[in-house]
Amino acid sequence: MLSVQRMTPFFTSQEDFRLRLVFAYQYFSIIKGGEVYQFVPSEGKEIVVNVKSLQVENLGEVFVFQRGSKFIRLPLYQLLLISDLHLHLSTILEGTLKLKIEVPEVVIEEAGYLIEELEAEYYDRMIDYALETKNRSLFIQLTEGML
Repeated sequence: MLSVQRMTPFFTSQEDFRLRLVFAYQYFSIIKGGEVYQFVPSEGKEIVVNVKSLQVENLGEVFVFQRGSKFIRLPLYQLLLISDLHLHLSTILEGTLKLKIEVPEVVIEEAGYLIEELEAEYYDRMIDYALETKNRSLFIQLTEGML
């Protein structure tokens, strides 16, 4: 199995619902058999992600890695299968995408009421605990806060 040592996009751009991650020399490297192979942008050099489905769209893109005179050519789909590329990709996406989810005001209000209700129940349980354990100082502390 391969592991990704470094994966930093040289350039990113978002067009509609596609995010393009472009890689260059020294920004992408893999480890195979304990040896580090550096990315060479001779063929494929970008990963295109659909931000709606979070799926990679250009799975046929071929990435080339080099160590001395040895080259490794891997299609993107194979690189995703035999390495931890998806972990690095998800980290990049988390930092790049700024998803804006609109929450209706009614939901926010209901959540606030629910939190208040849960806090009140927790407070009551703490008072019950103080009574059960005969912890007078905790009981006084909790009940004085109610006045």
